[in-house]
Amino acid sequence: MLAISTALMLMLAGTPEEDMGAARKAYAKCLQDFTTDARDRKVAAADYKSGLKSKCADKEAAFRTAILAADKADGMKPDESAKDADDQIKEYLDKFGEDYEG
Repeated sequence: MLAISTALMLMLAGTPEEDMGAARKAYAKCLQDFTTDARDRKVAAADYKSGLKSKCADKEAAFRTAILAADKADGMKPDESAKDADDQIKEYLDKFGEDYEG
């Protein structure tokens, strides 16, 4: 019975790339939901930017973890992978911040 349960869990687990895609979507949705709410409430740009990162911190952490796992599966070195994760997250934050101000 335990072997069947373990096998089933392994079959249901996604690949690192699939996990990264799901984490990316969840992070982007959180950022978009926060942005929509901030616009509705007419939040000042400075307050928006400071809240953006903290509001979606859990989704950002999951996205970062997924990026690191996918990069590791692709054979990327840890320091390069960390930079990749930092860059991807920064791109999202910059894009949403610029769009909010614009």
